[in-house]
Formats: sequence, C-alpha cells, structure tokens
Amino acid sequence: MGKKPRPPARVAAAGMSPPIAGNQRVRLEVEFDKPQLLVPLFGQYDQNLIALEGQLGVYISARGNRVQIEGEADAAARARDVLATLYQRLVHGGTIDQGDVPGAVALADEPMLDGLVAVPGAPPQTAAIRTRRKTIVARSPTQVRYIEALARDSVIFALGPAGTGKTYLAVAQAVSQLVAGSVDRLVLSRPAVEAGERLGFLPGDMKDKVDPYLRPLYDALYDMLPAEQVERRLASGEIEIAPLAFMRGRTLSSAFIILDEAQNTTPLQMKMFLTRFGENSRMVVCGDPNQVDLPGPNASGLADAVRRLDGIEGISCLRFSSREVVRHPIVGKIVDAYEGPPKDG
Repeated sequence: MGKKPRPPARVAAAGMSPPIAGNQRVRLEVEFDKPQLLVPLFGQYDQNLIALEGQLGVYISARGNRVQIEGEADAAARARDVLATLYQRLVHGGTIDQGDVPGAVALADEPMLDGLVAVPGAPPQTAAIRTRRKTIVARSPTQVRYIEALARDSVIFALGPAGTGKTYLAVAQAVSQLVAGSVDRLVLSRPAVEAGERLGFLPGDMKDKVDPYLRPLYDALYDMLPAEQVERRLASGEIEIAPLAFMRGRTLSSAFIILDEAQNTTPLQMKMFLTRFGENSRMVVCGDPNQVDLPGPNASGLADAVRRLDGIEGISCLRFSSREVVRHPIVGKIVDAYEGPPKDG
C-alpha cells in the first residue's frame, strides 16, 4: 500500500491555525523566491514538513511560496532555520532525501566549525564531500567534525554503531581525493571474521570467498563513481579491496587506506595495519566497539589502539552515538534496545 496523502486543507489553509496558548508561542513566516523548489523542499505528500512538525513540536502551514510556522519560540526558530538550510541546499543544486530533515534538525543548533570550504551542490559553510556522482552533506554534529578530520588528519578513528556514516563518508573522501589526484590509489580492507555464518566452504577462488565480507565497500564505491570507472580503476590497481591479511609486509605510500569493521581485529593485526602507513597517505579506521565478533571481545584491536593513540597529534578519534544514525530512525532505536539493559520477561 502507498502512503496516504496529507489532507489538502492542512497545507492550503495558511490563514487558519490552531489556538495559540501562552506567551511562549509565536508565529513565524518564511517566503521562498523559487517556487519550483518547493515540491522537493516539502517532500512527497509534504513528508518533510510532517517530519519537521513531529521532531520539533510545531505546526507548519503553506500557501504558495510562503510558509507559516507556529509553536514555542525556540522550536519555531529552529524549524525556520532547518527549512532555510534545506532550501539553500536545493538552490545550490543539491538534493533532499529521507534522512536530511532529522540531520538538519540535529545541526540547527550546532555552530559550524571554522575553515569549512564551500562545496558546489551544498549551501555555504556546510561540511560536505563532493564525488563524481553526488555531494554528501553532513547530517549530524559528529559528521561535521568527521568530515573536517578526514580532510586534515593523517589517521582517523571513527567509532560508533551501524548507520552513522563512518565508512560511507570515509569512502567518499577517499574517492574525492583520488579523483582530485591528491592520492594515487585507494586501499579498502576488512578483517575476514565470520559474524555467526560459515562462509569457508563457499565455492570459487580466494576472491570469490572473501568478496561477501567486502561487499559493503563495493556498494559505497558504486555510489560515488560511475560503474565503468569503478571497474577500470579496480582493474588498473588504483582501487584495491582486500582482506586485512593481505596487508602484511607492505608499505602504502600516496594512498588513502580504509579499514572497516576494525573491532574484529586483534591488537597484533591492528598494529600491523597501522604500520603500513607510508608517505603522503591517509588512514581511516572504522568500527563499532559494541559489535565485536572475535571469540574474546576484550581482545579487540580497535579498543586497544584507541587507548594507546587517542590524543596524539595528527590522530583524530570521532565517536558517534545511536542518536546520529542516519538510516531509518528506527535503526537508532534498535541500537539503543540492544545496547541497553535487557527487559524482564
């Protein structure tokens, strides 16, 4: 079944509004000068406006190119700022999808860090990464700091639950630097640790056996580059995707190196990986400390490395929370349910 349309009267009756209770409630009006952008701004059946109302507890009504926002003063101002931010993204050629509204709400009160570079397809002063296929804009306060660290630091640790954009943003930055010529190659790796499944008896050669572990990295690449470019760069060696065990004995210079699912490394494996670092390289280590698939969770090389290296100049450590999950909102609730105390019964 499709989504039910929003009742037309809710949008058309801009002059009608619910009673204003108390002095804390205000009515703000925003006027947009490009009516052709209002359909993507409001979303199908006004789903973006509905999401904004639900998150901030405001009432939004629209007529023509004018939007009225009613609610408590702080919430109404935040809703106005969110709409203005999303509108500017459209003006600059960007797009809005399902996760952008909660992301913009999360960023509404977050002061942008100095030194952010304006990126085509994103509003000025927005943390963003531009690739051949899309421009990825920060959706949470930690993503803002992560994007800055990706452009600045030599080694970056990104810790947090699934769906917070750790690996996706790292691949986006890697692709951006490869296309710009800042690095000569990308090296993407994961430890081939089985998460409850047994893949060792799958048919095929070594590549066929390890590809299931590396599929998320392929998916991110195809999201950033046209398929023919991905295939060509894989064939030429500009992009290499390999299990962690294949890193032993190498020195990786002029490369952007990403280790995904790093919580499933041992301390010795992590040391081996980090010491592959060569001249003009950048290294990103992504993982969720609460999703260790090793036989002994306390032996995780990710936790060990963060304890040893956090605070060293040139090394950043970003920690994402379940509140910053940018997949469907229910994913954050699922993460909280599994990480919290078990319920009785």
